[in-house]
This record gives sequence, C-alpha cells and structure tokens, in this order.
Amino acid sequence: MKTNLLYKIEKEQHSKEEIRRILEENPNIKFVSLMGVDLGGNATDEKIPIKFFLDDIDDFLASAIQTDGSSVELYNIATLNNAKVDLMPDRNCRWYVDYNLEHIDEETGLPVGTLKIPAFLIHDNKKVCSRGILQKADKYFKESLMDIFRTYPHILEDLGIESVDDIEDIGLTSATELEFWVNTPEDKADLEKLYISQSLKEQYWKRTHGVIRTCLEESLIVLGNMGIEPEMAHKEVGGIPSSISIEGKTNHAMEQLEISWKFSTPLQAADNELIVRDVVEDIFTAHGLEVTFKAKPIEGVAGNGGHTHFGVSVTLKNGQRKNIFAPKDMKEDYLSILGYGALMGLLYNYEVINPFVTSSIDGFNRLVPGFEAPVCIVTSLGHSYEVPSRNRSVLVGLIRDMRNPKTLRFELRSPNPLSNKYLVIAACYQAMLDGIKAAAESGRGTKELEKELSKAPGEEGFYLETERAYRDEHDVFEFYELNERNKRFGNPPATVYENMKNIQKYSYKLKSLKQGNVFTDAIINSFRVGAIDKWQKKLKTRLIEQNIAVIRSLKKIHTPENMDAIDEVIWKSIDDMKYDLMKDTLTKESLFTRIRNAVDNRDYEEASNLQLEMKRKMNDIQQLYLKYKKNLY
Repeated sequence: MKTNLLYKIEKEQHSKEEIRRILEENPNIKFVSLMGVDLGGNATDEKIPIKFFLDDIDDFLASAIQTDGSSVELYNIATLNNAKVDLMPDRNCRWYVDYNLEHIDEETGLPVGTLKIPAFLIHDNKKVCSRGILQKADKYFKESLMDIFRTYPHILEDLGIESVDDIEDIGLTSATELEFWVNTPEDKADLEKLYISQSLKEQYWKRTHGVIRTCLEESLIVLGNMGIEPEMAHKEVGGIPSSISIEGKTNHAMEQLEISWKFSTPLQAADNELIVRDVVEDIFTAHGLEVTFKAKPIEGVAGNGGHTHFGVSVTLKNGQRKNIFAPKDMKEDYLSILGYGALMGLLYNYEVINPFVTSSIDGFNRLVPGFEAPVCIVTSLGHSYEVPSRNRSVLVGLIRDMRNPKTLRFELRSPNPLSNKYLVIAACYQAMLDGIKAAAESGRGTKELEKELSKAPGEEGFYLETERAYRDEHDVFEFYELNERNKRFGNPPATVYENMKNIQKYSYKLKSLKQGNVFTDAIINSFRVGAIDKWQKKLKTRLIEQNIAVIRSLKKIHTPENMDAIDEVIWKSIDDMKYDLMKDTLTKESLFTRIRNAVDNRDYEEASNLQLEMKRKMNDIQQLYLKYKKNLY
C-alpha cells in the first residue's frame, strides 16, 4: 500500500478554499459521496464526479442534495406521496477518502478515491436519520447535565467541583469494538472442529499467520492513516488453524478476529465503525478472503460482538478533567451519584433500548446463554471496591481502573457489528440521563444508590422495579436455572417480533427516549415497522430457504454392509423430523408451510412462536445427524 495517499480531511479544513486546494493536489480522488445513514443503519453511497462538486462547491456545502426517499429506510416517513429526502453535508466532522484498490488511475498510478462526506437525511425540513438523532441526543445530554449541576449543588460536591461556573465544557465519549469472521472462499465450516477449538480456547489471542496477518496489519495501518487510531487487533475465541498449500499460500482459513480503536465523540465513534467495516472488507477481499460481520455466521460457535462503551467527563476552566461517573475515592465507592444514576437508567429502560440493539434474526441467533453473549438485564460492580468486576455474563459491564479513574466507563455487551450504533448510542445516553435525573432528584448519596442497585427481587426501590434484581456478581448462566434467571432479571425477548412488541408493552419507559424530542413517535414507529417488515420477509423466504438447503443435505449414508440396527433407528427419526419440518401431506401441513401461512395472514405472534419451534427442531435434527454420521465407518 502506498503511503502518499490522502486518507482524511479534518473539520478544520472544510473551507471551500482548503477543500479545493486539497482535491487539486490529489487528482486520483475522482468522486464525492454523501454518507447519510437511514434508520436501518444503511449508509448512502452515490458517486458525484469531483469536477461537478468543485464547479458548484458553494451550493454543495451550503444546501442539501435531493434524493429519492424510496432508496432509504424511512418507513412511514418517506412515503410514496411525500418521498422527497435531501442529503445535507456535515461540515463539523472528519471526512474520509475511500479507495478502490482494484481501480488504478492511469495518470497518477494511484488507486481511484472517493471523498466520503458524512451527511444528514432531511425530510420536511427535519433531520430524520440516525446521525441526526445521535447529534440531538449529544446536545440534549450536555444541556440537561448543566441544568442538573445548577439545580442540585450536592451533585457538584460529590464530584469535588466547587461551582457550576468552574465548568468549561462537557464531553461525551463513546467507542465500539468490531469482531468478524474471515475465511477462504467456498470453505465450509466443520462445526465439530470449530466447537472443540472454541471449548479449548485454542485460537484466542494466538499469533496470526500468512495472508490473515498481512490483512490485519494493512487494516491497522490504513485505519491509523485515516485518524481512527486503532489500539489493538487480535484473534478471538472462534476459529480453527488454517493450512498452507504446496504453493505456500493460506487455504482453509476460518478465523475470528477483533479490532478496537480509541474513544471519540458519539457521532464520530459511530461514523468510525462504518469506515472500519469498509476498510476491513476491502483489504481482506483484495487478498482473496471473505469477511462477515454477521452476528452469528456459524451456528453453535461464538458469534460476533460489537461491544459499545460510554463515558462522560467535564473539563474545568483550570484545565482539570473529571469523570462524572467516577467516585471521589475509588476505594470507598464503585461509582459517583451520577454514575449510579446512569447505570440504573440503562438497566431500567433497557426493554425500550433493546429494539434498537437487536432488530434482526441474525442478531437474536447470537443472544443465547453462553458464548459470552448477554441475555439478562443485569450488571456487575465487583466483589469489593478494590477488585474490579470481570463478569462477562452481564448486560452492562463496569470498566474501572483503580489507578486511573478517568477511564471509568460502561460497556454495553449486547450489540453486534451490524447493530445501528447511532441509535444504540443515542438511546443509551437518553436512558442514562433518565436515571441521572432520578438519582439527582432523590437526594440520595452513593451508599443509598448502591443499595438500590443491589436490591433483591421483591424489595421496593425509588426508581428500579420492585420484582426484579439488577446486580449480580455470579456467572448468571451457570449459577441460575432458566426459570430463576427469568424471574430475577425479566424474561428476555427471543425474536424480532417479541422485541418490537416490547416498545408497546413498556411504552411508559419510552419517555426516557423521547425527552428533549430526541426520539419522536414517528421515528420510533418507523423503526419498529421497518424491523417487523424485514423480519417477516426474511423469515418467510431466506430463513426457510436456508433450512430447506440444510435438510436436503442430510442424506442417508449407511448401507447393509456398514450398518447396525441403531443406524436405521436414528435415520428413521431423522427422516420423520425432515417430513415434520418441510414436507406437506394431504392431512398435515409442514412447519415451514405453517410459518408462511402465519406471515401471509399477518399473525405475527404465531409466526414468532413457530420460528422458535423451527429453531429448536433444526438444532435437534442437525445434532442427531452428527450422531448418526459418527457411528458409521
């Protein structure tokens, strides 16, 4: 990769004179693309020739570019009779250059580049996109926090700040992590090898080799050039060792990797993740490898997480910076008053955050007990103030370093790489603010708030729900049986439909998202309608088609020469299960047909229940077939 490529244009360089100079000095940058992000998390990518951009740069930067609303996901907002949607460039963020490594400019010998400008989607003169919602959440959080400082002086005292007039600025910091699977094309997963390797943790943090090492290193270098500041890349728990062909090339690669990078502002953090995914996919693909960011690309082994971190600090006029979640003394408290409030807000309101976190069938495939995927609405603080928590079974982790209170933050462990991080981050800050307000208004100190967060089920609190527990220091999957877990922490949704139904079931919690008019009823309803529409279409077609392909691959392989009676008995059970799942008869409809009919009749409750039944039976038949194959010569 050449090092003389332009990778970014910082917000301080967005004057028309500076932009013109930069682009004229980099003639291999041939196009401009406005990157608006709809409610589904999809980024727009249109090619506008640089010449057209430079000829009309004043209007381009000052006004919106019209596009067709049918091309973006804005259900019930951009309708057929009101489909006009505009793209407005965001001049207050970093712009990136996206290079096509397969297209070399003849004059310069460099890859052809596209200047990607993050943008807002405008409809009826309102920002209706994911970036606009997160921008509004950031602004409202800061304004509300200043109001709290003015209204409740004991909050400032808890933080060791004498006066609200000493505060210069409030900074929200967020970061995401990216896990992904990479494999050589056409290779099929050997589930048993993958499962055993994962159980033995043979791949976790191991040294990368060959082309995968090259791709990972190239990705980190490019991300560094783009200003994203990668901090670490390593192998994750999933995968099996790759092999080398006689030509010395890597083949049969199937590995799980992770990349993390530095914190930034919420909007920049969400932009960064989209860019990181593009860079990783481009570089690995250029080397002949396939990459997937799906939450659960391979059933039965670890899925891909997209853990999301949240912090808030204030900068004082004397230059000092204070983490508002950190206590005065790390040896005397886990959190400050505001820290306890923020954590309680996340947990109390999670039923209406979760729809934005997990809105796909693939996302729910990852959220199963084990595999370090969180299911229960619960946190862990630690067994003592001096020993930070390392509990990876909880939904929200408290990250604290006794030596550095400034790094204290919360980690939401449920998102996956394809979760819409703009909406996830916005919803979480809104929920944290709801809890912060409640904690401040209560007048309670840190010990009382710790008691509230640590309450047992049935114990009444001033904010948290009476029948639930919200803190646990055990591995909640090993320590509790399923029924006890659900009783203590609530019954988690298992399908997209169940998750979207919680928006109505817990409608009284939506006030946390709607405060400051950050999430409106129109936005929430648009997201819900869109998620259900995609779910029912994928359930009826793609998911059933995938399962049909699996069933058809389960073939009878024993013969009279290599069989025992047990082989015939097991095969008969497999055959019966195949019929039950996909074969209609004159007297009985298959499970697949019942699902299709439920979707066609808009009986989504029934379709959701049948989806869970199908998932159980598909797992059963595949496990039984594995047992059948093992018993044959």
